[in-house]
Amino acid sequence: MAQSSKGKLNYRCPSCFMRDIDMDMFYDEEAKDYYCLRCGFHGCEEDVLRLNEQARYRYKMLKKRVVSFNEDNERITVEDYKDNY
Repeated sequence: MAQSSKGKLNYRCPSCFMRDIDMDMFYDEEAKDYYCLRCGFHGCEEDVLRLNEQARYRYKMLKKRVVSFNEDNERITVEDYKDNY
């Protein structure tokens, strides 16, 4: 098998990323496929992008602070964190 290289963009492995592991994927030019050395995941660029977008869903509220939980069946109230640096 030919020596593989990292792709034009360093994509994260979606399978590892969902387990909070930041692992870059490698690109196989012959198979036109991205693959992970750690977990064995492989897929085309569209699959990798779609699954990484699903993994980002977990972190959408990462930089928000819950101000009030409100009453039942109402949305919580959030605000952005303030930088105190």
